[in-house]
This record gives sequence, C-alpha cells and structure tokens, in this order.
Amino acid sequence: MKMKPTLLAALGAFAVAAPAFAADIRVEDPFARVSSIMAQSGAAFMRIENHGDTDDRLIAAQSDVAQRIELHTHIEDDAGVMRMVEVEAGFAVPAGGGHMLERGGDHVMFMGLTRQLEHGDEITLTLVFETAGEMTLSVPVDLERQPDHGHSHGHGHDHSHDHDHSHDHGNGHEHEHGHEHGHECGHSHD
Repeated sequence: MKMKPTLLAALGAFAVAAPAFAADIRVEDPFARVSSIMAQSGAAFMRIENHGDTDDRLIAAQSDVAQRIELHTHIEDDAGVMRMVEVEAGFAVPAGGGHMLERGGDHVMFMGLTRQLEHGDEITLTLVFETAGEMTLSVPVDLERQPDHGHSHGHGHDHSHDHDHSHDHGNGHEHEHGHEHGHECGHSHD
C-alpha cells in the first residue's frame, strides 16, 4: 500500500508532538536550544509528569549530541550572582506530580557539542529515571521560543532581569558570564 506524502508528513508531525512515555512517566513539550549557531553548549527543557503512585527521580541523560551531559540548575549566591551547577542527585518527580525543566531553572545541559544545532533540527535524548528506567525521545531544536515570563509553576522566581552567571562544574573551574538570565552560554566547559 502506498501512502500519500501528506499522510506521512502528518504522521511524522504527530510523532514529534506526541508526549513520550516510560512506565508512569510522561514527558511533554520537550525542546532544546543553543545561544548561537557556533555555541559549544546547549540545553534541553520539558515538563516531566509522574502519573504513578510511586515517586521517581530523573538521574541522568544521554545523547550523542554532546561530549558530556549533566543535570543542572541555577542558584543565586549571597552576592546575587546566578550560578549554574550540576545536580548530581537528579530531579525528584513526585507521584501524581511533575517537574519542570525550564530556562533559568533545572535543565539538561549539553557540554562540548559534537555538531552545530540549528533551528528545526532534532536530537535524540535518553532520560534515565531511577524507577521507570530509560525513556528515549526526539527533541526539536527551537531557537525562536521566548522565555515564558508569565509562567506559574509554583517556583516563585522572577526570570525577567539580568544576572551575572557563574558556572561551577565541581572540577575547580568556575566561569562567569554577564548575559540575560535564562540564556545558555556559548562556551566550552572543558
């Protein structure tokens, strides 16, 4: 049976837009971005929901798009400087609840990109959960999406102002950057 190209395109669009599942975990609206086409780092964001009765935890992520992938968050130090740090314990995803990976907050960090990421590209990302196991999904690169300053996820953060950023990856190297809060840095973390 021969399928028409429009039907194939519609099925392909549904596959990208459809949420991903692993056990009771569901991922919605994943996207990745870089600060510029020549960036050496980038990040992925999404909403993770746990429809089960047991708490779970995102403990790792894997992809061939970067030499190193870590789970990161932003914290503000006593001087008001935002620092991006690795969260080795991962992110809790409570039973019947969820966890938002968003710009200026928790996210999957890609360091040492193995290729340029352009708007419209897709990357394969595997999320590793403590209980649910691995979930592999296709993540579109969206360089046009603007931060959602009006969002309300119960975090109580105002991401609409500028900060100096300092990145500490636990290896004794710290990088500081002055750029708008929530944008990924285009530098190498080697």
